[in-house]
Amino acid sequence: MNINATLIGQSVAFFIFVLFCMKFVWPPVITALRERQKKIAEGLDAANRATRDLELAQEKVGEQLREAKTQAAEIIEQAKKRATQIVDEARDQARVEAERVKAQAQAEIEQEINGVKDALRAQLGSLAVGGAEKILGATIDRNAHAELVDKLAAEI
Repeated sequence: MNINATLIGQSVAFFIFVLFCMKFVWPPVITALRERQKKIAEGLDAANRATRDLELAQEKVGEQLREAKTQAAEIIEQAKKRATQIVDEARDQARVEAERVKAQAQAEIEQEINGVKDALRAQLGSLAVGGAEKILGATIDRNAHAELVDKLAAEI
């Protein structure tokens, strides 16, 4: 065998193999590669979109968190104001109650003072009548002179 003939035969066989591959093997392989490339590109786009969506969601969450913190601070401030208001109202009610109790106590004291004054007047009247009896040396009838004793006690 001749090397040239073998070389030519191998070249022809290789050429036929290349034509066969170009006609029947390469189109499905290239189609599959293009589809795979398209899927990869779509996957990368989806990943980019998901990343952007995640960033937007994180921004929204951050914004909602700030709003919630602001609302919580407002609620706490309102609660503090309400607590202060309740304390002030309780203090005012206690002051009014204390004044009422004080006025009631003063009224009771006035009644006691008036009762003691009346008792003192009555005793003073009795002492005056007793002193007048001793001075006059005569008996004075209390029932007969009760009106006079009452006037005397009222004047004192």
